[in-house]
Amino acid sequence: MEDNQRKVVTIANEAAAVSRPQPPPESGDSIRVRQLVILSFWAIVVFLGLPIWWWTTSIHRARLPLHEMMDWAKGKACRPTFPLQIVVEAPSLQEHEVLRIIRATQHALDDHNDFSLHHLRLRLGRHYRPANFSQQQRPSEDGGQIAEQYEGIDETKEKALTIRLLPQTSLTAARAELQAHSTLLHIMYPPNLVPPASSTSFPLATFVAAQLQDVFAEEQAIIAYTLSASPMSASAQQSSASSAPSSLTSTTAAAGSQDYRYGTVRALAPELAARLAKRTTRALKYAPTYHITISLFSPNAWPSSWNIESAVAEYLAPLLNSASGISNFTIDTQTQLYANLSPSVQQPQYDAGRGVWMLREEDLSGFINAAEWPLSPSMGAGPTLNFVIYVPDPSTAPLVVEKSQATSWLIPQWGGVVILNPPSSVVSLATPVSSLSKEDIQPALTVFSHQLLSFLGAPQSPSTIPLQLQTLTRVRAASLLLSASSTMGSLANLTVALPSIAIPETVSTAVDITLEHLEKTCAALKDGKFNLALDNAKTAEMAAERGFFEKSMVGQVYFPDEHKVAVYLPLLGPVGVPLIMSGLKELRRLWMTRQSGS
Repeated sequence: MEDNQRKVVTIANEAAAVSRPQPPPESGDSIRVRQLVILSFWAIVVFLGLPIWWWTTSIHRARLPLHEMMDWAKGKACRPTFPLQIVVEAPSLQEHEVLRIIRATQHALDDHNDFSLHHLRLRLGRHYRPANFSQQQRPSEDGGQIAEQYEGIDETKEKALTIRLLPQTSLTAARAELQAHSTLLHIMYPPNLVPPASSTSFPLATFVAAQLQDVFAEEQAIIAYTLSASPMSASAQQSSASSAPSSLTSTTAAAGSQDYRYGTVRALAPELAARLAKRTTRALKYAPTYHITISLFSPNAWPSSWNIESAVAEYLAPLLNSASGISNFTIDTQTQLYANLSPSVQQPQYDAGRGVWMLREEDLSGFINAAEWPLSPSMGAGPTLNFVIYVPDPSTAPLVVEKSQATSWLIPQWGGVVILNPPSSVVSLATPVSSLSKEDIQPALTVFSHQLLSFLGAPQSPSTIPLQLQTLTRVRAASLLLSASSTMGSLANLTVALPSIAIPETVSTAVDITLEHLEKTCAALKDGKFNLALDNAKTAEMAAERGFFEKSMVGQVYFPDEHKVAVYLPLLGPVGVPLIMSGLKELRRLWMTRQSGS
């Protein structure tokens, strides 16, 4: 029964299908028109739309020498060395005697120096040399050739120190005296310290070598500490079995491992390493320009004037002019009367036994009243150093720091403070100081000069400012070389890690400038032209920073691919679906036509 019903339903459906009207068959012209329409749309999309989209949305990536950049970052492209030229003068000795002293001293220095990156090279003073010394080959008394003593001497190299040997019959032992405000070291010695040519011992040469090691010990430590955190130390270690300078042991005991590859300072004595770490924390990061603000604060209505212009011109400007090759400086001054101390500072307590007013050491950090004193940290084009002169009231003078009895202190990476106590005659009469002369301000500016050198990163020894500035030139050249090299490595890693980031041509130009001046810096260091090395290092550092922080490149970092998908799908969906479906239907029709024809 059920089978009969199914047959009836099937026959009825077939009859309905036969009776339903069918559309007329398409003509060949209409099929070709439809195909041409679909093909034209796809042609517009493929040959016009896609190229325009690709051209308008493609990210320009300038070619960068990534391998060279990484070589600099890893320390493979440069092994910085610091050959210091030491000139020896001995007006009272014969030429061959001076040459013997130089040779013996050089041997002593080389024997005790296993820090190959920093080495001293002695040469004869100019007044001993013949005009054509490079061609002259007359024999010397010790059997050598005079020309051999001048091999490797380059007059274009900068002179780090001049040693002047001065015999004195009244002395029983040699002594050294470093001349203030110059790069001259006087060695006074008894004449019997110069042995005859047949002698194998040379006590004067040993003494001179020890003095040179003491003069440049801290510089060697700073350079070793600077290179210790850099991959370039690995390059240095390949040519030296140990990297710790032996001259450091003349002032501190050497200790620990001598591996600088991983940025450790274990080769330095703990006390020296801690002091260098403290110096690094205190010093400011290098900048082409520093702004100095000298401020005068007083809790009363006096002093009403101060001769700061003349004082700066006489006591501070010479130092700034000498350091202008490292950085530029701008100065402004300000005065604020009725400047109260910070509320967190306890009032000074009088010490009757010493006759002074005491300021607690724990109050030094809050001495600056930042809420009321106009000390802006961002004045000028570069980092600001604030130097504060505080004139206490005569009724609470003299004012000193408890325990240390100091009248000045340094605030790391900010500035310094000097308490300028009135003269004792003024304190005894309890009369106000109406004006400060340049002589009154001199002690404060002298302290500020030493604090400024600390902020710049100058060593504490030797004590002469010219030698400190020379050391600072070499240290800054090395640190800027390492900084620019590290920036090149960071830029190369960023380029590889983010394929979608834009790299404009300005970045490529900045990289080329950086690499060019890095090579010049490394060559100048090896040649002993440290001022030239610093100039090139500054150019390399500025170009590297400019390339790494390019505005148009940094903006692409925050444009992920997910954002692109979210933008394109609402636009391409309504257009792409009809094109794709019509294309698929046409392909299906062609396939069915071919199947029916076969």
